Amino acid sequence: MARFEDLLRPTPQGLYCPPGDFYIDPVRPVERALVTHGHADHARPGSTHVMASRQTLEIMAIRYGEAFSQTRQEAAIGERVAVNGVTVSFHPAGHVLGSCQIAVEWGGMRIVASGDYKRRHDPTCAGFEPVPCDVFITEATFALPVFRHPETAEEVGKLLASLRQFPERAHLVGAYALGKAQRVIRHLREAGYDEPIYIHGALKRLCDYYQEEGVDLGELRPATVAAGRNGEGEAKAAFAGAVVVGPPSAFADKWARRFPDPVSCFASGWMRVRQRARQRGVELPLIISDHCDWDELVDTLDELRPQEVWVTHGREEALVRWCELRQMRARPLHLVGYEDEAE
Repeated sequence: MARFEDLLRPTPQGLYCPPGDFYIDPVRPVERALVTHGHADHARPGSTHVMASRQTLEIMAIRYGEAFSQTRQEAAIGERVAVNGVTVSFHPAGHVLGSCQIAVEWGGMRIVASGDYKRRHDPTCAGFEPVPCDVFITEATFALPVFRHPETAEEVGKLLASLRQFPERAHLVGAYALGKAQRVIRHLREAGYDEPIYIHGALKRLCDYYQEEGVDLGELRPATVAAGRNGEGEAKAAFAGAVVVGPPSAFADKWARRFPDPVSCFASGWMRVRQRARQRGVELPLIISDHCDWDELVDTLDELRPQEVWVTHGREEALVRWCELRQMRARPLHLVGYEDEAE
């Protein structure tokens, strides 16, 4: 009788399906890759053939250029497709635009590789779709009980309150270029903030793409205003009271010095850890994550009740122990190469 490991197994290249001869989110170029979403720790260029959702393929082309693979295949959401005798299907993961779980079926077994996912509302992407399965492969980025994310509206409310309190200061929001930046902007719009939002140049192409896909981000302006006639002071004054969104790495270089006495903000689930906020010099931590918190992880497992749970990239041991206490078989996969780029 076939075992679950005969259908999917961890290898140094990533999750490998022997009967289908393909990898899911390989960490190095392979012959055939199935990709869950466009973050660089899951979607790497160089594989010969890539299968993913339309949006993920288009995001990969934006990030890596049209030649990121020799051939590509669009996976229609929910459609069952045979790959070398193995049936695969893609289902929304709720992580970022285009993100999908991948269901793999063969020999009467179904394994679902979730990639990264979250369960709470995100106005910029399709929500997570529970898929019944024998084995569920879950991420464990925030798989400790200390990680309980507050409501997103509360965190956005903190940013708006700070804008009212410090109208003379720019608010620099560190947010990853794919997914988090667009989500923060969209949540601000939903909260009634209709002023122009300034963005770092590294965000422009992906923000443009989100807008093309129907995600209304409102008026965005480049945060690259040159010094005015009266010098740097006039340029800084132009950003007084403004929201400026950029990748966290940009805030450590001279780019950030163009803004007037900026309030340093960072949108990440890791902002739950005060020491991380202090280490980064973050004045206003915003606990906004594109990953499940502890409650969302365990609620998902309770909802699915698979025969086995495989846990990967994160706090694996705590979630495995929780499963064992619930009489649910579980094991860590110890996959390497997934650096949680989005947080």
